[in-house]
Amino acid sequence: MRRLLNIARGPLLLALAALLAGCSKMVVLFPAGDIAAQQGRLVVIATVLMLLIVVPVIFLILLFAWRYRQNGKLAETDYDPEWHHSTKLELVIWSAPLVIIIALGALTWISTHQLDPYRPLDRIAAGKPVPEGVKPLEVQVVSLDWKWLFFYPEQGIATVNELAAPVDRPIRFKLTSSHTMNAFYVPDLAGMIYTMPGMQTELNAVINKPGVYHGMSSHYSGAGFSGMTFKFHGLSNEDFDKWVAKAKAEGQPLTRAAYSELAKPSERNPVARFSTVENGLYQRVLNLCVEEGKPCMHDVMAKDAQRNQAHAAARKLDAAAEDALCTAATRTDLQEF
Repeated sequence: MRRLLNIARGPLLLALAALLAGCSKMVVLFPAGDIAAQQGRLVVIATVLMLLIVVPVIFLILLFAWRYRQNGKLAETDYDPEWHHSTKLELVIWSAPLVIIIALGALTWISTHQLDPYRPLDRIAAGKPVPEGVKPLEVQVVSLDWKWLFFYPEQGIATVNELAAPVDRPIRFKLTSSHTMNAFYVPDLAGMIYTMPGMQTELNAVINKPGVYHGMSSHYSGAGFSGMTFKFHGLSNEDFDKWVAKAKAEGQPLTRAAYSELAKPSERNPVARFSTVENGLYQRVLNLCVEEGKPCMHDVMAKDAQRNQAHAAARKLDAAAEDALCTAATRTDLQEF
């Protein structure tokens, strides 16, 4: 047994050294945002629970292989050719995995609701609830080919491939896509969330440490996918106000015409800032009606709903009229009878 441990000690030490050397890059386990931190802890807990089965199984495989090897000194009394069942062994084999599965199921169910991306935040960090009167920063996100466009409706600006938010302030993302399905992902902030044309998804998150963090597209979307990255800046309130003022001072107006040019496919787009945004532009992007004269999807769906309601009402009237005619005919037949 001691020899077996000595053999396994080398690979274990190498694996531990590699793990410690890569800690600075293990963003998923050491993020700067509370939502991502909770998700990281969930990964660790789930992994540990599964290792409670995996490690003993691997250990026993090695132990049995060593103890019952061909040239081993196995005593004759340890061999029972008639053995076929052990109640104690069956209890261990079935109860331990069952307990692990129940624990994983409960943990997953609870965490799925707590970390629902659509759920507004009730805390900004462990033990720190959201302060009263703090309004989430709303950011509207559009994935283009192959770049990211961010609208700040409260500040009245927009940016390309650059995102910023104050530290310890909840952020509410509303996301859509211009043409191709994509996925928005800032590992330090929260898990990835998909963007789809004509649909809106939501993500609630918070950043807890100042810094510059990596954002990316985590869903393949064509030739320019590898360059579809951006920087996310975690700033103090004062620095965020300066960042907004800089965008207003240096940027150009974002009109429908400017958006149409921006939406054309391009690779590795530089950072761009827009001082103003045409009113209702994000809603037009969401409803696929940026082009002049093109009907908006929500208007088309509203008209379809009204048309269906009118058809349903007409069918009810026809059915009522038919029932009335049948009743009248039945009465006439009875009178003649």
